[in-house]
Amino acid sequence: MKVAVHQGPYAELPAAVTASGADLVVAAEMITTGYHIGARSHELAEPADGPTAARMSELARKTGVALAYGYPESDGARVYNSVQLIDAGGHRLANYRKTHLFGDIDRLWFEPGTEAVVQAELGGVLVGLMICYDVEFPELVRAHALAGTELLVVPTALMSPYELVSDTLVPARAYESQLFVVYANRCDTEQELTYCGRSCVVAPTGEVLARAGGGPELISADVDSATLLASRAENTHLTDRRPELYRGLSA
Repeated sequence: MKVAVHQGPYAELPAAVTASGADLVVAAEMITTGYHIGARSHELAEPADGPTAARMSELARKTGVALAYGYPESDGARVYNSVQLIDAGGHRLANYRKTHLFGDIDRLWFEPGTEAVVQAELGGVLVGLMICYDVEFPELVRAHALAGTELLVVPTALMSPYELVSDTLVPARAYESQLFVVYANRCDTEQELTYCGRSCVVAPTGEVLARAGGGPELISADVDSATLLASRAENTHLTDRRPELYRGLSA
């Protein structure tokens, strides 16, 4: 599977998808509306099957490319920071609501999701979804690995000066939990926040297969089961765990 990251504005997503030559294109957290937009998150929120989802489904059908994108999701009176996965035929496969909310930017406007592991099969690969701050919790990434996730998709709005997360933490998560990670960041500015870009695709070996800079960019890399199997045979973190020793530590 060829996976691409669109690190750029929403208006340029259709052109990026068309040009990507990828099987899956991943876009940033809240790409459809902006992230640090306060009350407008509620004004612009839509159901998971709303007009934006319809446009994304049409884009996927026209290009034959699967999409993962962040958006504000309304469900009755509740609003969530969500990511949706749509296959190349335009079918909605999975929808995940951010479970670990970051500061007042998230907590003032969004409800926390309650489902830790959301997955869907895409092109023979088991894809898992999370959003930005979620990946900074090793327990959540490990939960995905134990549930069989092979490719972890993470739309993000990481701001400066936290480049360490993209540069160091994300490769560590891929290595310690033995899965591919696609980390798709913003690269614009909203109010006092400057998003640092540096989107990446990381192998379970910890190798960075593709890395963006600080501006708009389209990056891609190949994700294959053979690399995953070979890495898990070499690095036995998952099978060497002793959960009986730390069963109470997660409480």
